Amino acid sequence: MAINLDKLVSFHQNAVNIREDRMEVIAGNLANANTPGYKARDIDFKQAMSAAQSGQQSSSMVRTHDKHIGGSASTSPFDVQFRIPNQPDTGDGNTVEVQTERNAFLENGMRYQASIQFLDSKIKGMKKALSGGQA
Repeated sequence: MAINLDKLVSFHQNAVNIREDRMEVIAGNLANANTPGYKARDIDFKQAMSAAQSGQQSSSMVRTHDKHIGGSASTSPFDVQFRIPNQPDTGDGNTVEVQTERNAFLENGMRYQASIQFLDSKIKGMKKALSGGQA
């Protein structure tokens, strides 16, 4: 019987990739907290995860000709959206709320670590099965 590693780890691999991209977006928000006019961005994890599971990619940029340069509008292959601020505008047009971003960063980091641990346990289980139960 053939072993399909993609089926074994694809869910957690997608989760780790999305969490990593979200971490970069949130870090960018924190880095630009004092940049006038900067708009805070985020990745909707549920939407990105369902797109990743169905094999879809972000449709922000599409190559219409073979000689066009490939790329995307953002560094993430997932749809990056603007975050709606909880507080009114500060006057400089910046929508980054540092405490909100810190909380999102910490929560995303914990979920990233959990995804890594799930992935690790899947791999350890596979190694144990392949070695005949020997640790």
